[in-house]
Amino acid sequence: MPFLLNAMGVEPRHNYTAVIYVQIGAALGPNAALYKLVRTITKSQFVDRILVLWAADRPLPLKKRWPPTYHIPLHVIALGGSSRGAAASPTAQTGQEGRPSISQRFLPYEEIQTDAVLSLDEDAILNTDELDFAYTVWRDFPERIVGYPARAHFWDDSKNAWGYTSKWTNYYSIVLTGAAFYHRYYNYLYTNWLSLLLLKTVQQSSNCEDILMNLLVSHVTRKPPIKVTQRKGYKDRETGRSPWNDPDHFIQRQSCLNTFAAVFGYMPLIRSNLRMDPMLYRDPVSNLRKKYRQIELVGS
Repeated sequence: MPFLLNAMGVEPRHNYTAVIYVQIGAALGPNAALYKLVRTITKSQFVDRILVLWAADRPLPLKKRWPPTYHIPLHVIALGGSSRGAAASPTAQTGQEGRPSISQRFLPYEEIQTDAVLSLDEDAILNTDELDFAYTVWRDFPERIVGYPARAHFWDDSKNAWGYTSKWTNYYSIVLTGAAFYHRYYNYLYTNWLSLLLLKTVQQSSNCEDILMNLLVSHVTRKPPIKVTQRKGYKDRETGRSPWNDPDHFIQRQSCLNTFAAVFGYMPLIRSNLRMDPMLYRDPVSNLRKKYRQIELVGS
């Protein structure tokens, strides 16, 4: 179990598997967010392989359309129950009308051979230094979710219910799995241990799987996730069909949060105001002295 590694003096295995979940499936070309993301990951010094989970309605791109990954293996899996062709996972959960469930992004795929999983949405816009820095932080905290986009929960007295916010506050309790590292053990727990009612809530809404993963990890560890650097936005704004643009998306997430808390019997999420930055970050010294120079160029 990852939360026992530090106590036993055991380090997680080196390198990580990048898992990219594709819902939109925009045309793949040099200017596409997914194309640029794969190219960025390939430059990381710690990546072991790249796994693309294709859940879009569009057909899989031809092999020649993908960017070259050189010595980094690239696996593309068309998730089951749709018109995307072969290579579906035999253990895949499917949603309504045979469509893939968004929880399939957390299945324990056999292609994942590393302890570290880098979970990414197809329109994430992190640079290579951001990936490498987040991975080095995760290695010190392998039992936690470590990543970039932070969110928070709160108790709303006026509604007598839990609230969910994406506003920039002085604390957070969720790190979204659209750009985050976690231990692959949590894929097993998510798939095989969580209540079917929780998984059904995610399946019916096609939403909230990232919130549920955060509740699971905090429930198991009784620790909060860890946010790295000052970055707030992490998505390519030119991707117009993103589910995040749906006005009902936020309302669904509020509802999910309360359903999850009711099933768990309490609120597992834990608040934190900790943020991890590289050494000499924003310090007035030569950029040549800094290890993660690209991070200095990222706006909030």
